[in-house]
Amino acid sequence: MPIYEYECESCGKKLEVWQKITDEPLTTCEACGGRLHKLISQSSFILKGTGWYVTDYARKERKEGKEHGKDSSSSEKRKSEE
Repeated sequence: MPIYEYECESCGKKLEVWQKITDEPLTTCEACGGRLHKLISQSSFILKGTGWYVTDYARKERKEGKEHGKDSSSSEKRKSEE
């Protein structure tokens, strides 16, 4: 069940409420009777596993960069040996 955050427009009080997705949003503040509006909060959703940009594509770029660095350093070593 998701946690929703609300803020009262009158008193500024913020509250967190466990609600089903199908439940109606809260409209009145219990403290002052003012109007509530739903806040958009940061989630703790993390993409793990394969098939995501973070795990697949982003790391390939880093690996390629490291490989290019290794290639250039090995070619520099060859030049210095000659």
